[in-house]
Amino acid sequence: MADLQDELQAAGEAGELDTPPTTTTRTGPDRKRDRRPPAAEPIAPGDGDHPGDGGHGGADVAGNPGDDEAVVVAGPAEASPAPSPSSELAEADAFLVAHPVADGYSGLPWVLRQLPRYDLELGEGGVDTDVPRMRKGHIGALFWSLHLPEGLSGERAVGATLEQLDLVRTVVDAHPEGLRLTHSAGETTDARNCGRVAVLLGPAGAPAIGDSLGILRSLHLLGLKALTLAGASWAGESGLSRFGEEVVREMNRIGVLADLSGASEETVRRALAVSRAPVVCTRSAAAKLRAHPANLSDDLLAALGEARGLCMVPLTAEQTGPSVRDVADHLDHVRSIAGPECVGLSGTYDSGAAHPQDLTDASCYPRLVAELMHRGWSEPDLALLTWGNVQRVLRTADFTARAARDRREASTARIAELDG
Repeated sequence: MADLQDELQAAGEAGELDTPPTTTTRTGPDRKRDRRPPAAEPIAPGDGDHPGDGGHGGADVAGNPGDDEAVVVAGPAEASPAPSPSSELAEADAFLVAHPVADGYSGLPWVLRQLPRYDLELGEGGVDTDVPRMRKGHIGALFWSLHLPEGLSGERAVGATLEQLDLVRTVVDAHPEGLRLTHSAGETTDARNCGRVAVLLGPAGAPAIGDSLGILRSLHLLGLKALTLAGASWAGESGLSRFGEEVVREMNRIGVLADLSGASEETVRRALAVSRAPVVCTRSAAAKLRAHPANLSDDLLAALGEARGLCMVPLTAEQTGPSVRDVADHLDHVRSIAGPECVGLSGTYDSGAAHPQDLTDASCYPRLVAELMHRGWSEPDLALLTWGNVQRVLRTADFTARAARDRREASTARIAELDG
């Protein structure tokens, strides 16, 4: 694996290209408000190897009223007025036009199963996520969860996952003007540049593969992009079994991301040691700020940062707190421990979880970005948070898979052989 590791080092360096171009760096509430991120040049379809280039509108956002008016100075002792909440929201909107949100988790598929009819393009009152809300929230990509209710296992879990996957494909096909199913970083960027929300399939739960690497490969061929390593005999409190380690290696070989949210600490540590591709935590915040089984200790956050994984902080009251400020506190903390290249966003809408005030549905991301701007997050760090880090992880996983397939045949290992 040494030669593979060398190539991955190169991939890590290439990942620096995922940082979108920016203009000024904001350092606090007194930052200049008449500087807007430029509308990036669109990428030609198929040229998705330059994340951060382009936006799905490409149009400049109008400045705030009064931006071009002369400033009257009353005297040398008079301080500059602080930006108003409305101006900060306008600035957040302008930023998100160029750097939309790649959201790490949506429970929409399971909710849609319960609805007799729906139209996500026109707006659907029975859900937190539809195309109008995603456009207002500047969501450019969204992972659609294939998680199942607890208790399903074996053939029932495999069958229910296939039904969920089929439902997502049906929904995307029915909404071609707003949604596009994607499988890679390049396709995700192309969809965004065409004004569509990129839909990524996953995470699915570990029971979805039925303890079979063949089923894992089949789900990947149908579009699966992430699998949660929890809820199976081979990924428990004691960590990954021998078969569990083989599952991670096969996921690396085919390009499926390992999701560690909800996994035991031992499973997290072992997956970090075994995986040659970045791992993700699709719904994890900081345990130091709020105790929750899916939140990560500072020790695990540091380990995740060293492995260049990705912690996607959920916008749920239970995991992060009841306000926008609480969510921002978690983002500040994860960034400080794991690093700005290892923090992302997870709306976790339509999952049955309660959400903080002012972050009630998928349209509310500008409010969170405005809060982070107010706290002094720089444009490069914000661009990584909203879009760049997910692009890096997707791109590196695909690179790892191409390199691994040159050296490793499809595994035929069975759980009975490895775990007894």
